[in-house]
Amino acid sequence: MTITDPLATSADTWSDHSADPPVVDPRLRPPDEASVGERVASWRMRHHLRREEADRVYAASRNPERGWPVAGDRAVLDFFRDLIGRRRRMFVVLIALNALAAGAGLVVPRLLGTLVDRTVQGDGAGLDSLAWLVVAVVAAQAVLTFFAQRTSTLFGQDLLASAREYIVRVILRLPVGQVESASTGDLVTRVTRDVGTMSRSVQFGVPMAIISILTVSLSVVAMLANSVLLAVPSLMIIATSAYAVRGYLRRAPRGYITEGSTYSRINTTLTETVEGARTVEALGLSGRRVRQGDDDIEVSAQAERYTMSLRNLLFTVIDVAFNTPRVATLVFGAWGYAQGWLTLGQITSAVLYVEALSGPLDRLVGELDRLQVGATSTARLLGIAEVPPDREPTDARPDGPALVGRDLRFAYREGHDVLHGIDVDLRTGERLAVVGPSGSGKSTLGRLLSGINRPRTGSATVGGVELVDLPLELLRTEVALVTQEHHVFIGSVRDNIVLAREDSPDEAVRAALAAVGSLDWVERLPQGLDTRIGSGQHVLTPAQAQQIALARLIIADPHTLVLDEATSLIDPRTARSLEGSMNALLEGRTVVAIAHRLHTAHDADRIAVVIDGRVVELGSHHELVDREDGEYAALWRAWTS
Repeated sequence: MTITDPLATSADTWSDHSADPPVVDPRLRPPDEASVGERVASWRMRHHLRREEADRVYAASRNPERGWPVAGDRAVLDFFRDLIGRRRRMFVVLIALNALAAGAGLVVPRLLGTLVDRTVQGDGAGLDSLAWLVVAVVAAQAVLTFFAQRTSTLFGQDLLASAREYIVRVILRLPVGQVESASTGDLVTRVTRDVGTMSRSVQFGVPMAIISILTVSLSVVAMLANSVLLAVPSLMIIATSAYAVRGYLRRAPRGYITEGSTYSRINTTLTETVEGARTVEALGLSGRRVRQGDDDIEVSAQAERYTMSLRNLLFTVIDVAFNTPRVATLVFGAWGYAQGWLTLGQITSAVLYVEALSGPLDRLVGELDRLQVGATSTARLLGIAEVPPDREPTDARPDGPALVGRDLRFAYREGHDVLHGIDVDLRTGERLAVVGPSGSGKSTLGRLLSGINRPRTGSATVGGVELVDLPLELLRTEVALVTQEHHVFIGSVRDNIVLAREDSPDEAVRAALAAVGSLDWVERLPQGLDTRIGSGQHVLTPAQAQQIALARLIIADPHTLVLDEATSLIDPRTARSLEGSMNALLEGRTVVAIAHRLHTAHDADRIAVVIDGRVVELGSHHELVDREDGEYAALWRAWTS
């Protein structure tokens, strides 16, 4: 008989998506051979299709069925209004300094025009004084510009710090259940790319837009004061760009929100592939994951082409509208001079004003684009703040440490329960092991017993109070969950361990490290407890990182611990040693140990066997092993054989 390696054919068991429609509409690909007219018509069709997709994504982002929402324009305006309103004094100083600097800069063209007129008229009286006045004004402008830029930088940095602090507070308030049910890639994209984009917008975009608006406004006033005849035609030509700017401002946010969603899609696929790299390789799914990544990039490319087209259309109109006034000023100036209505000095000043106006206008449009991108990222970040809390703490307080679950049912998707009426009554100080095959509902049970999620029906209480009705800071002193996932923060070993209780002395930290068997290797580190660990610092092995997480749990000192395969990343010998060293410390505490290594169950007071969301067996190790036809006995025989 031929034995087939199941891993060699595992990829064939996955759903066949070959008949699915392509991720990108074939009509979005440009024709290979076509006339100029056909290419233009094809581009217009592609632009229309991309606009429809942007509108669809934008509408769906307001209230998504799953994942994180995107805040509305009003929320973004209120956010920035609040940031600026709390810095009203600095904002006024910023406006005043930039207005003075811009005003000084606009005096120079008028003085130069006067200088030209006096030279043409042959009136040399006072030319030296006028020249020195120009120098003085330029020097004053330089000084004012220096202080204006300094104030602008401080203002932008202060805005940035407050914005980042706000986002961190919002993220830390997110319901844990929502974080885990939503796309990891979307959250990662929002707290990395979107935070960076928002930061640049707040730090540079807001101050520069304010400066540009001031300069443009004062330039218009100076142009009209110099000569209405020369100013009006130029301003009318520039005004023709208003339609294009308005259309861009209306369409761009939807395009940028679509871009952001495609970046989230790319990051989700990338994160899942990297985290499951070994599984992908073992099951022969590398080709599928690569194709998925290619599809995501192609979708993102279409979104970027849409926003790029919007920018190109805008800048084409802007380029014409902002450059034509130079020609118009010279033409009307020559005609007005010939009619005796204008002087050469006025024409000179007008040309300089047009040049002075075009630069700030270009910058203003550029800053508007930066602000559009920043506002979109801010909307995506503020959307996180709109996620409703999953609990409303009450004033009720536990009357004792008893942890009880009654008729526990839970569903990640409506109508698909993963737990089916489980009852758990933990005795104080008891060790309960929860075992069963993967996907049976063990981890979900642990999440309900630790207050992470609210059961769909039934209750999970500690001391007679619902776990989800307790404030989080109190809940974590009652029941703590440690999963197979862990995180090491940038900081010292000490900082990482005392997160739960920051006033813990070094003696308590060392005792916690000794309890998890890690004191020896910590003391061998270059600076001991002061050694910095985390990203870019001293690198810990997965086992060491998990020991740090367990030491952190010991410092938290809850009376009940839920260990969800907490030693899964440590080799069996080290795990056995670690669990043994914790026994003395865990004495007197209630422990729920969700485990796939049955030696953990062997040491427990009772064992709950969970199959398909139900507790099918409950008893001690010896009681369950003696049931030859029982589920636990079969698991034990498979484990020890």
